[in-house]
Amino acid sequence: MAQPRRTSPLATLLAGTLLLGASALQAASDVRVVGLFPNAAVVNIDGARHMLRVGKPAVQGVELVAADSNTATLRIDGQTRQFGLQREYTEGFAQAERQQVSIPRGEGGHFRVTGSINGHHTAFMVDTGATSVAMNANQARRMGIDYQLIGTPIRATTASGAVDGYRVSLARVKVGEIELTNVQGVVLDGAYPLDVLLGMSWLSRVRMDERDNLLLLERKF
Repeated sequence: MAQPRRTSPLATLLAGTLLLGASALQAASDVRVVGLFPNAAVVNIDGARHMLRVGKPAVQGVELVAADSNTATLRIDGQTRQFGLQREYTEGFAQAERQQVSIPRGEGGHFRVTGSINGHHTAFMVDTGATSVAMNANQARRMGIDYQLIGTPIRATTASGAVDGYRVSLARVKVGEIELTNVQGVVLDGAYPLDVLLGMSWLSRVRMDERDNLLLLERKF
């Protein structure tokens, strides 16, 4: 009768070491930070996007420790590392860049994001109900838009009633990495809208996907 084969202590130790190494390799994820916000970050983990927030549970072993508009501090399988914003690329011979923006849902259920108009920094509120990129007269003057000279007078209907305004062409409207040219805009007399509205004259030229309180925008090519 054959005797059971005994495993030496050394073999057991080696096997355990190999298993530990395999586990470590499996846990080592491809992690990239592709969106940064105060106390929140959009992180690409093994090709899938996740919205991480400070104080929330880890996702696939990745926990957000701190974040601002410049860097994110992540704890990955117990090790803390700092990440800057990284761009994403599609697979292909030339590796064409994918221009994408991730916008978390904020207070009141609105999506707000910073960007620029004709090179002037501004804050946008995403509004699919707005036909154009809309702003009030003071906002237009701050960004150097001489709407009375270059614009076409219009009468616009708003939530507060009918107001006078001007239809203008905006040379450049940029949100994140996505910059579009010759975008239709509207400048309204008075103090409204309070936020510059990122309307459909810009949004219709990108792909939009909303999931898990995150609005994903990607430029169409």
